Amino acid sequence: MITCVVHYTIDPGQIEAFERFAREWMRLVARHGGMHHGYFLPAEGASDRAEALFSFESLAAYERYRARFGTDPEFVAADRIRDESGCVLRYERTFMRPLLPTD
Repeated sequence: MITCVVHYTIDPGQIEAFERFAREWMRLVARHGGMHHGYFLPAEGASDRAEALFSFESLAAYERYRARFGTDPEFVAADRIRDESGCVLRYERTFMRPLLPTD
């Protein structure tokens, strides 16, 4: 399993647009074989930071999902929310390997 951790710098004045953007990406990850672990939005402290975590069974599975960027109409529409609202100022992705609890 590979988990993508996305660190966002967001515009606090566009939090509603960011939430719309996030809901669309959670839906798209699930639809295309991933498991979304959620978006984590500002509650206390820095108001311009947000995080997202989602996993795919492998880096190859993630790459198949990622190949749709820029061409699949649903992916383009989700990105349009970000682009038109300016809710995301910057982001970076990190790939991690989870160590999960066992019973």
